[in-house]
Amino acid sequence: MDLLIFLILFPLIAAILMLLLPNGEIRDAIVKIAALIIAVSSVYLFIETFGKGISYVTIGSETVGMAILLCELVVAIFIIAISLKFRKYIVAALAIVQTAILVYAEEFASVETGFLNELFVDEFSVIMALIIGIIGSLICVYSVGYMKGYHEKHADVKDNRKLFFFVMFLFLSAMFGVVFSNHIVWLFFFWEITTLCSFLLIGYAMDEIAWKNAFWALLLNTIGGVGFSGAILFILVYSGNGDFIYLNNLIAAGPVFAMIPAALIAFAGLTKSAQMPFSSWLVGAMVAPTPVSALLHSSTMVKAGVYVIVRFAPIFELSYIGVLISLVGGVTFLLASAIAIGQSNAKKVLAYSTIANLGLVVACAGIGTQEAVWAAILLIIFHAVAKSLLFLAVGSVEHQKKSRDIEDMSGLISTMPKVAVMMLIGIAGMFLAPFGMLISKWATIHAFVNALPPFGMLLIAMIAYGSGITVFFWAKWMGKLIEVKKKSSPLKKEATSPEMFTLYCLTGLTVITCLLFPLISGFMIEPYIVEVYNGTVSQLLSLNNMLIMLMMLVLILLLPLSLGHFSKGRTVVGQYMGARPGVSGVSFAGSMGVTKEVELSNYYMEEFFGEEKLSKTGVILTIILLIVFAAVIILNLPGMVM
Repeated sequence: MDLLIFLILFPLIAAILMLLLPNGEIRDAIVKIAALIIAVSSVYLFIETFGKGISYVTIGSETVGMAILLCELVVAIFIIAISLKFRKYIVAALAIVQTAILVYAEEFASVETGFLNELFVDEFSVIMALIIGIIGSLICVYSVGYMKGYHEKHADVKDNRKLFFFVMFLFLSAMFGVVFSNHIVWLFFFWEITTLCSFLLIGYAMDEIAWKNAFWALLLNTIGGVGFSGAILFILVYSGNGDFIYLNNLIAAGPVFAMIPAALIAFAGLTKSAQMPFSSWLVGAMVAPTPVSALLHSSTMVKAGVYVIVRFAPIFELSYIGVLISLVGGVTFLLASAIAIGQSNAKKVLAYSTIANLGLVVACAGIGTQEAVWAAILLIIFHAVAKSLLFLAVGSVEHQKKSRDIEDMSGLISTMPKVAVMMLIGIAGMFLAPFGMLISKWATIHAFVNALPPFGMLLIAMIAYGSGITVFFWAKWMGKLIEVKKKSSPLKKEATSPEMFTLYCLTGLTVITCLLFPLISGFMIEPYIVEVYNGTVSQLLSLNNMLIMLMMLVLILLLPLSLGHFSKGRTVVGQYMGARPGVSGVSFAGSMGVTKEVELSNYYMEEFFGEEKLSKTGVILTIILLIVFAAVIILNLPGMVM
């Protein structure tokens, strides 16, 4: 299909244009037009492929294959050169090892790989393409207004928006390549492009902190890249058949042969999706401008990681390697959720929430049953929409409040009512019924019942406690937004027009995906489940359950609507504190005529949920799990020849 090639190449062409055009209205207009074309094309792909199952595209050109190998070498040389320049010798060494493995696999492995069916599309690819095409494009539109304000407020940062928009669109191109690639070497090439893009975006400010966090992200993802290149080497050396260099052929080979390369690629997925012990790179990525955080957390970088793990879920089904992957995800979900409680920085809360929710996806993919995979894909969809909305909303609030602290968002419903309502919907999408995150957790717990005993019960305990923790940190944030201590006037302009347009669209998508998720499940997720497992999970979507969820949705929607209605024409009066009349706002007349202001703040309980202590615990536990993971792979190496 030419449409797959278009979706990979068009964002690349747009990216090159971004480098050539100066800052100004023309460039901003082209960003919006390009974003619209990408979004419409991804929707058109869904229409074209609806109900047709899996389709392949054959490029059949040795020149294209050689060009991709050459580009891989160029990317590797760039990473090695910049790492040596900044004296990051470990990163350079890992990049050299990774490149050496790949060159050996390409040039010296005694297999004829050929060129056949390099690209493909199925229901899962289309879901990912919609996330990339719609949400990624909206983030680019948001960036038009945000980055202008960013440089007005950060005069010390060099205005390099040309590079910024170049990398943003290159990121989208690479992500389309990841989800459409059937040839694993091609998949690895696009995978490495996403690593490079994230490095450039995290280091955008080009100061000491930005470079430090950018190189940390590069280091951890290069470790994953070594694992990925090792999987390619294994396939070519041990298979004796170039057919298994194709993703779908490898999965079809079954766990007897595919388990080890699938495990190595899953390891790369753990680093890319910021699972413990690799999660610190995603927290460090917050130094980048807000659109970067939204892009990395919602539709690109981390989604590439969980995408490959979910792809190989049928291989991991009820296996010990799969259980180990699930335990890494479960530990990450539980501890990252707990760390979020102790954070007042809104972007940190969102970062740890992202890490936690991706841990839940990984846990589902590791179990690998049809019900678990159904839950994983639904989690990916709802997380992408709601989390991008929240990150961008926090960015707009930060511009106005000059702070990203949750405590400074007190009464946002009065000062920035539109953004506050949209944030409330986004938060509701993360943990309240009937939004898909909660429904997915329900399905996840149900799927874990059938996991290998006693690991299933252990995972259920992790999910149950972790889910309870998420209610705590989301609810207290919601409370801050709707808390009103004194009368205040709303801002005339809450955000720029591109920012508000994007926030409105993402809010609408959050509600629409909730309303239509039975259709999303029935027409997009379940066909993929049927194709892979020859079974469905329709029992989760009975008529009674649908009616209950519809009633819940109505109740949820009444919350922001009621806030808007009951705030009109109302007078905020002084409060009574300890039987003494308040003199103004939330204050009271104390003894000796002293007026005392009442301060309301959330519990963060850092002594129990401190970031340093829990992170260290998570790192230790997951490293132990990964050591066992590596031991299982090594023990299975002998005799792996087909």
